[in-house]
Amino acid sequence: MEKKYLDLISDAFETRKKAYAPYSNYKVGAALLCKNGKIYIGCNIENGAFSPTICAERVAFVEAIKNGERDFEAIAIVTGPENADVYEMGSPCGVCRQFMSEFCEDDFKIIMTKIKSNGELLDSKEFTMNDILPDRFKLKGNK
Repeated sequence: MEKKYLDLISDAFETRKKAYAPYSNYKVGAALLCKNGKIYIGCNIENGAFSPTICAERVAFVEAIKNGERDFEAIAIVTGPENADVYEMGSPCGVCRQFMSEFCEDDFKIIMTKIKSNGELLDSKEFTMNDILPDRFKLKGNK
């Protein structure tokens, strides 16, 4: 795996620690790599009403978009319960997949990881936007 993607995974791992997940105790960190090399991070933020909860992937995208970014290369995701010894691979939810597809090309990379709680990478899988959301809904003019 390329060093830039290993660094992205490390950023997602560190960001996961900042998640606010008092209801599910399932923390998620995401690190989004723009084609210009900038990285934007996000963590999940839960809400007692559940519906206002926002996923880590969308937090990272919102941060990037509000800073004028529109060209994205990859996102790394680290997920897992609060006190797990190993954080198993987690996939973006359907809402995040559709949200990402608004801004991403078919070859945008989604990197899912299996990581020990000490940060040691055990495994990773790489998917494209087209892999995780084939035949997605797109209005004319979207990417």
